[in-house]
Amino acid sequence: MDAYLTDERNPQFGFDRPPILIAGDSDAALERAARTVEASGLRIADRVGLDEAPGRIDRQVAASALWVELESDRGASMDRLLDHVNRDAGHGRYQAIVAAPSELLDMVAARLTDGSVELLVDGDDADRAAALAVALTGSHRPERLSDVGSDRNAIRLRQLSDEVSRIASTLARLSTGPASVARPTEQPPTAGDVPEVSAEMVRTVIRARRLRSRYFDENIFADPAWDMLLDLLQAEIAQLRVPVSSLCIAASVPATTALRWLKSMTQQGMFVRRADPHDGRRVFVELAPQTSQSLRRYFADVGRPVTV
Repeated sequence: MDAYLTDERNPQFGFDRPPILIAGDSDAALERAARTVEASGLRIADRVGLDEAPGRIDRQVAASALWVELESDRGASMDRLLDHVNRDAGHGRYQAIVAAPSELLDMVAARLTDGSVELLVDGDDADRAAALAVALTGSHRPERLSDVGSDRNAIRLRQLSDEVSRIASTLARLSTGPASVARPTEQPPTAGDVPEVSAEMVRTVIRARRLRSRYFDENIFADPAWDMLLDLLQAEIAQLRVPVSSLCIAASVPATTALRWLKSMTQQGMFVRRADPHDGRRVFVELAPQTSQSLRRYFADVGRPVTV
């Protein structure tokens, strides 16, 4: 939807660039969001508090983007706004970015079920500018928003999507085992045919991977998809539930990067989100059945001399 932010009260509001509506839970939060938007060469339509934001959003004829800046848990006010944003973004009304500290990650992730919302956690200035550029990718953008920066972000997103697709394809092949090509008439394996994997074996791999950071820069080994897969498999074997925040920590990359991997792998059907039945402000992540089977077959094929 190519839509600029226009106000019913001021329909002539500039069409030369898409203004951004900002909602925040404090004056400091509003100011921080405003600096990000203005640094990107975009105009601000309005700055509103959390309680005022849903009504202010509804007065918009259309919107190109909404930035929500959170500093602390504001309870029902925060939940109402996030539900509103999640619904509107899902309907394609506008692009949305929600910036929050790590302590709010589970609460925010539980409300933002629509994958189109860009969630930024503990982001620095570069992360914030990139999140805005990513959110506006595909929407009608002004010339002053750096084409080079947008292209770089689009390339990163395509690379992420391609990498997740590759992982999904590899695991799908593993799920049928190496003999499936030689005997194509065999039925696909059922859950009962999946090899048992010991929790200790998975923990050993995870420990070995973590030890590398003692001797080398952790960034050179960043592999969030594999780290998340291992963490969820370990939790599945131990019959534990993994909240979004814990999975992001296990990914060993910045939370915003981990969230993008999580979103992509969920969209690919590799992960499944489950609402916490006892806490509406928390969501768990688990392996999809096919992904679990593939990982277990992988460990069965690798055997004891495990690579890390």
